[in-house]
Amino acid sequence: MSDSEYIIEFIAMGNSVKVTCVDPKTGREVSTIGPANLPKSQLSKAAVNKMLYVLNKEQK
Repeated sequence: MSDSEYIIEFIAMGNSVKVTCVDPKTGREVSTIGPANLPKSQLSKAAVNKMLYVLNKEQK
């Protein structure tokens, strides 16, 4: 699991937002899509949780 900060990008797509999370240490990138009316903090948390899941899965 990486303990670094992540780069988060938000792209509005109609009623949805695509959230991309990049780990600068590994270069790994994951994306998730959520409703545009959710707070950015919740969307960011979902993207970071997905990143942690992917990084943890790769270590096994």
